[in-house]
Amino acid sequence: MTLLFLKLFYTFFKIGLFGFGGGYAMISMIQGEVVTRYGWLSSSDFTDIIALSQMTPGPIGINSATYVGYVAVVNAGYSHSMGVIGSTIATLSVVLPSFILMILISRFFLKYQKHPAVEAVFTGLRPGVVGLLAAAALVLMTGENFGTETPQLIVSIVLFIAVFIASYRYKANPIMLIIGCGALGYLIY
Repeated sequence: MTLLFLKLFYTFFKIGLFGFGGGYAMISMIQGEVVTRYGWLSSSDFTDIIALSQMTPGPIGINSATYVGYVAVVNAGYSHSMGVIGSTIATLSVVLPSFILMILISRFFLKYQKHPAVEAVFTGLRPGVVGLLAAAALVLMTGENFGTETPQLIVSIVLFIAVFIASYRYKANPIMLIIGCGALGYLIY
């Protein structure tokens, strides 16, 4: 069990350390580690965790770490109380790098934020963040999210387009869109 906790700590500390761009940029890194590398979750479980993380309050990267820590420990055959410890370890370890870095650099950043070297670093990070966000979108474009049968795929695409138009063009309330899509999905399937 200690080895699993150490792996959780190492994995999420690394994700927190290199997860520039926020939670959505972390999704592809989390998926690569917990589904592909360690096999703690199936691809279907991972997409469910991402959906839950998006619906609950708080940053998606931290919520994902919390859920993954719990599910990974429980799926390994340990009790629910050990799952809570796993979720605590994963959550704290994904936040710890940012906390340490902010303490270390906050003093210097305010002093040197207009320095050309600092501006160049942030200019270089922007395309990387866009790439991580695009990777997160591609990770979520799976059969579990859009369906594998033709009618289900068509309904998913129509829903996607309708929600995109409603939110982008008409500025519809995202909570109402989530509730509406959930209800529609329940009725259809």
